[in-house]
Amino acid sequence: MESHEHVTGLDDFKSVVHLLHSALQLPDHQMILQTKLLLRRGELQQDLAPLEKMRNQIALEAESRASRLGWAGLAYLSFQGGFLAYLTWNVFAWDVMEPVTYFISCGTSMLFFAYYILTKQELLLPDAKDRQFLHIFHQKANRQKFNIQKYNHLKDQLAKVESDLRRLRNPIQLQLPVDQIQPKT
Repeated sequence: MESHEHVTGLDDFKSVVHLLHSALQLPDHQMILQTKLLLRRGELQQDLAPLEKMRNQIALEAESRASRLGWAGLAYLSFQGGFLAYLTWNVFAWDVMEPVTYFISCGTSMLFFAYYILTKQELLLPDAKDRQFLHIFHQKANRQKFNIQKYNHLKDQLAKVESDLRRLRNPIQLQLPVDQIQPKT
């Protein structure tokens, strides 16, 4: 019996020593870790600054070109409709233009279906614009020697550091008393 009580007492003593050690060392460890993370965040932001500037410039150009392509598509469809209306009412009769408009409609439907077969996506303006934006962005990035993989890797590292800082600054991790955790009203 006495050895069991001795072991329980020893375990309790170890637990108290561990808690005391944690209470004394944890704040220093957290401050050191926070300092390292803040330095790492600064380094990453410094490495990302020129890449971010170049990415913003490429994205602006790609967005502009994708938008122009959308407007060009609208202009083409408007011109086509206007031209068919002109031919129907001013040049030829509806009897002549009906088969022409039928074949133009079938051709347009085949183009939309070809888009679906190639992309496995329905042709919706936001999706097509995003797809065109990405295509143009990657073309321009390759031409300007913009390293997308490096940029994405640095952004992922920065997000991880930010997440670690938020987790480290969490009031539960800081082991603050309840009155310091709750906002003052």
